[in-house]
Amino acid sequence: MNQIPQTSTSMMAISDTEFAGLRDLIHQRFGINLTEQKRSLLVGRLQKLMRTLGFGSFSQYIEYLTRDKSEQGLSELVDLISTNHTYFNREKDHFTYFSETAFPAVVENLRRQNRRDLRVWCAGSSTGEEPYTLMMLMMEHLGNDYQNWDAGLLATDISDRALSAARAGVYARDRVEQLPANLRNKYFTPAEQSHLAVKEQVKKEITYRRFNLMNTHFPFKKPFQIIFCRNVMIYFDQPTRDALVTRFHKFIEPGGYLFIGHSETLGRTQTLFRYLEPALYQKGTA
Repeated sequence: MNQIPQTSTSMMAISDTEFAGLRDLIHQRFGINLTEQKRSLLVGRLQKLMRTLGFGSFSQYIEYLTRDKSEQGLSELVDLISTNHTYFNREKDHFTYFSETAFPAVVENLRRQNRRDLRVWCAGSSTGEEPYTLMMLMMEHLGNDYQNWDAGLLATDISDRALSAARAGVYARDRVEQLPANLRNKYFTPAEQSHLAVKEQVKKEITYRRFNLMNTHFPFKKPFQIIFCRNVMIYFDQPTRDALVTRFHKFIEPGGYLFIGHSETLGRTQTLFRYLEPALYQKGTA
């Protein structure tokens, strides 16, 4: 997570019981495993929100979260504790593999089956850099034939704040400069204050939805050929990771690909996916 923010000397205290209650609630609802080392970070991030809501203690705040049927409070909480620092072409080896190997293999396999339904999911889309990059690479590979495919891309995240930024698709130039020049020039247009905006032809191909990966039931009618879930599971404990990977496996087609963050691993004991290279796995075809 991000560095601990600066807080005032009047920082509200949290008891061991309150921290345990909040930590358990966050783990239950979001899968995020907050250790004791994250205690100051959590308290610091919640100070302003709690004062704005008029709560004088963390016990009052926890009671509010558990009684709030609208889940607006939980949405605000996850916006504060989740980290959305990213930029275009982050961990670029993945995008190279996607464009040169994984996506062409998927397209060729679908053509052999006389199918045209491409299904790609960014399960942790943050502020949109990853799904937009993938969409550009898909359009580049298919060229004029893209319009003949039932393509598009599903991008989900738990943070409403991140999803709003992703839908807007406007970024500071320094967050886009890691992209190859041909993609920058073709798929962006200048925006105010030295920003760049993703062109509408790309934006309209991505469906952004709020989705909690802790849902035990995934509501998808069909499996995906490729799932990106990078730098999400790093915040989960091992049982939570294992359960999520099992759900991913169920919703990936045979021969499909799972991309995770370079700081993450499925572990040597898992048998659901075949290891290809660091942070990249494939579902068997049998």
